[in-house]
Amino acid sequence: MRFRTEQHVRRQRDFRNLREKGRRFECGGFAFWYYKRADEEDIAADVSPNIVRLAVVASYATVGNAVKRARAKRRLREVFRRNQQLVPAGHDVMLVAKRSLNDTEFSVIEQKFTDACRRIFQK
Repeated sequence: MRFRTEQHVRRQRDFRNLREKGRRFECGGFAFWYYKRADEEDIAADVSPNIVRLAVVASYATVGNAVKRARAKRRLREVFRRNQQLVPAGHDVMLVAKRSLNDTEFSVIEQKFTDACRRIFQK
């Protein structure tokens, strides 16, 4: 599956909703934040309620220089792209990279993401 343009979280309001109203799940090399868009005020006019949106965060203080941040974000976007079907429609997801992410094998990162999705969304 592709990671389409409309699947990007872009507005500051959406990031704020993820942080303030969302839930956090620790996955080792990254933190998994999720939020079910339910209120009319949470859904912008141009956002379809049937898609899953992603935000990827990698800060200089946590991950390192631009090369390390770019690599961390690429890895997290690819994990999401491959496994986005595990997240139910209407959710916003934010993946926050940690320093250890770039030292972890991709298969381990992918396994942690799928485990988190199964624990969170398949109750």
